[in-house]
Amino acid sequence: MSRKLIDNARRRLAAETGCRAKPWGGRLSVALVYPNTYHQAMSNLGFLSIYQLLNSREDTLCERFFLPDAEDMAEHRKTGYPLFSLESGRLLADFDVIAFSISFENDYLNLPHLFDLANIPLWSRERDDRFPLVISGGVCAFLNPEPLADIIDLFVVGEGEAILPALVESIGSTGQLGRPEMLRQLASVPGVYVPSQYQIDYRADGTLAGWSHPADVPERVRRQWVHDLDATQSRSFVLTEQTEFSDMALTEISRGCSRGCRFCAAGFIYLPPRERSLDSLLGQIEAGLCEREKVGLVGAAVSDYSQIASLNQAILERGGKISVASLRIDSLTAKEVEALKISGHRTVALAPEAGSQRMRDAINKGLDRRQILDAVSLLAEGGIPNLKLYFLVGLPGEQAADIDEMLDLAGEIRELWMAAGKKRGRLGNLTLSVNPFIPKPFTPFQWAAMVDEKSLKRTFQAIRSAVARMPNTEVIFESPRSAVLQAFLARGDRRVGQTLPLLAAGDNLKSACRKSGLDPAFYVTRQRGESERFPWEILDSGVRREALWREYLSGLDARLSPRCFDGCTRCGVCD
Repeated sequence: MSRKLIDNARRRLAAETGCRAKPWGGRLSVALVYPNTYHQAMSNLGFLSIYQLLNSREDTLCERFFLPDAEDMAEHRKTGYPLFSLESGRLLADFDVIAFSISFENDYLNLPHLFDLANIPLWSRERDDRFPLVISGGVCAFLNPEPLADIIDLFVVGEGEAILPALVESIGSTGQLGRPEMLRQLASVPGVYVPSQYQIDYRADGTLAGWSHPADVPERVRRQWVHDLDATQSRSFVLTEQTEFSDMALTEISRGCSRGCRFCAAGFIYLPPRERSLDSLLGQIEAGLCEREKVGLVGAAVSDYSQIASLNQAILERGGKISVASLRIDSLTAKEVEALKISGHRTVALAPEAGSQRMRDAINKGLDRRQILDAVSLLAEGGIPNLKLYFLVGLPGEQAADIDEMLDLAGEIRELWMAAGKKRGRLGNLTLSVNPFIPKPFTPFQWAAMVDEKSLKRTFQAIRSAVARMPNTEVIFESPRSAVLQAFLARGDRRVGQTLPLLAAGDNLKSACRKSGLDPAFYVTRQRGESERFPWEILDSGVRREALWREYLSGLDARLSPRCFDGCTRCGVCD
C-alpha cells in the first residue's frame, strides 16, 4: 500500500463537488477510465456525462480511473501499488466492466501503461472470465476503432446516451455466460461493435480485402445518436479546481454541425445537427451558476445556435459570465462580442482555417476575406484585447502561394488589430495557431494523403520567419511528429495495434513500425483510390460513401457545397 497515493486521491476527491458514485453491493460495477491525467479528464464533457448517466441508474455504480500524473506514476512504479479508483480505492480488476472514454488517438499510447499498472493483460485474447469486460466509447470508438480491436472487447459506436441503457441491461442479463458467448450476444445490441466476431482479410498489397462474420452479427455496425437532446443533459456534473476549465461550468448547447467543412470529422460523425431548447438549457445554466460564476458554452458551432442572443442575455441577467472556445466568423454579431467583453474575455479565437480563397473553398469553409476582416473589426471595436487565429497547412492541393496568402491575410489582420489597440491606448497580441492537416475517417478528405513531416517542417519554418517580422504577433505550431503519429493511429487497421506497446515504451514511429513489419507511409502519406475499402468502414457512420467521394472531388476543384451536407442518411434535413 502507498499512503502517499491514497492521501493524494482523498484530497482530490474532497475538493470535488457534484455527482457521487453509489455504494457497492448488488449493482453492476463500472470502472470509467480516462486514458490521460485527471487534469485533462475533468474538463471532458463526454466523460463527465457518462459518469453521471451510469450513477443515475439504480442497478449500476461507476467509479473513475485516470492516468497517474508524473509524480504519482513514479510512486506507483516505486511501490508497485496497482491502479485504484478515485472514489473507493478499489482496484481496476475488482470491477465487472472497464469502460474507456477515448477522445484523442494519441492517448492510445497510455493504454499499455494503464493495463500494466492494473496487472491486467493488454490483449483481449489473454483475458478470460476472471478479468473484467473491457469496453470503449468516445469519439475514437466511432471514428476508427480498428487500431484497438485486439485490446478492447467491445466498442460503443455512437453517442453513449443512446446506447448505454440497452448495453448495461444486456451485460447484466449475460453476466453468467462465458466470455465468448457473452460477446456473441452483445454483438447484436444496436451500436455495439465486437471485434472478435469479425475476421479481417487483407490483399497482398496490404489493403483491406474485406471481413467475414457470423450470420447473427451485423455486416456493419450502425452509429447510434440521440434524437432529442432535451431528453439528456451534458454539463459539468463534477466540478474541481484541478482542471483546465476550473473557473467555469461547462454546458453543451448543441451537437453536430451543418457547415460541412471537408476536413472536419466532428462535422460528419455527429450528423444530423441538433440543439437543445432554450428552456432545457436554462435549468442546466442555473445549476452551473450555483457553483461557478462563468458558463462555458460547448458545441461544434456555438455561434450557430438559433437562440444564442437570448441564451447569452439569460446568463448575463442571472449574474453569470460567458465563455466560448471559438466563434463562427460569418455569424458573429456586435451583441455577442459585447456579451464576451462583459464576461471578461481577453482573448477570442477565430478559425479562418486557410489563408487563400482557393483553399477556403477547397475545404468548404464558405468564407471570404471580407467576412474575416469584418469579424476581426467587430472584435477589435468591441474591446477584446487579444486575438487567436487557427490555420491548417498541408491541405490537399495546397501550394506555396496559398501559404503566402495566409501570411498576407495575417498581416492585414494585424494592422486592423494594432490600429484598434492604439485607439484603446494598449496594444494587444495576435497569435497564429498553425496545425498540420490530418486526413480523418468518414470525411471527404479520407482519401487524401497527409503531407510528410519534412515538408511540414519547411512550411513551418517559412511561416515562423515571416511572423518574426510582425510586431506583437506570435505563432505556435502543433508538433509535426505528433501530427504524423495521430494520422497513423487515426487511419490505421488492426495491425497498427501491435505498435502501441513499443510506442508507449519510447520507440519512435519508424522504429515501432520496423519492429512490427509495417510501413508508416502506407498509413500516413499514401493517396487512396476511390474503390479502396477502409478499415473503419466496418462501421456505418450514416453518411453515404458516394456522397463523401463527391465532396472530395469538389474539394480538389475548390468548389463550394451547400451548408447542410447532403449525404446524411439519418434525417430528411440532410438527405
